[in-house]
Amino acid sequence: MKHTLKTFARATLLALGLAASGAAMAQSAICYNCPPEWADWGTQIKAIKAKTGVTVPPDNKNSGQSLAQLVAERASPVADVTYLGVTFAIQAQKDGVVGTYQPAGWKEIPEGLKDPAGHWFTIHTGTLGFMVNVDALKGKPVPQSWADLLKPQYKGLIGYL
Repeated sequence: MKHTLKTFARATLLALGLAASGAAMAQSAICYNCPPEWADWGTQIKAIKAKTGVTVPPDNKNSGQSLAQLVAERASPVADVTYLGVTFAIQAQKDGVVGTYQPAGWKEIPEGLKDPAGHWFTIHTGTLGFMVNVDALKGKPVPQSWADLLKPQYKGLIGYL
């Protein structure tokens, strides 16, 4: 699955970059939120350059900043493609700032990981978890589930990074 999703990432960035206005002629593609140190974008950007000659400049926006820029540039888009967290991608679809694209292998992407029309799809997934500072619990039981975190005994003890 990991290899398949990386292939989708390369194909998507390449196809969207080349399909965008003049990107193939300019030999560059603008990808919002594609910092080289995140989600293996550094490797992907190098692979795209090596395979196609298309340069993808690094971009350090986060999903919120990327969505805000897409909305601001609605009348005159700059980005060829953007990498968004799924909740931001859904909002981008609602805001009408993303088109549709279904890469090769579209049918292999699980239904829950894509918009049926192709407005967005995942190129990787992550796992959420929580850590516990047992000293801060002061004898309270260690939470065993997300539901446990809603219990009053943990009020004021939960943080988010």
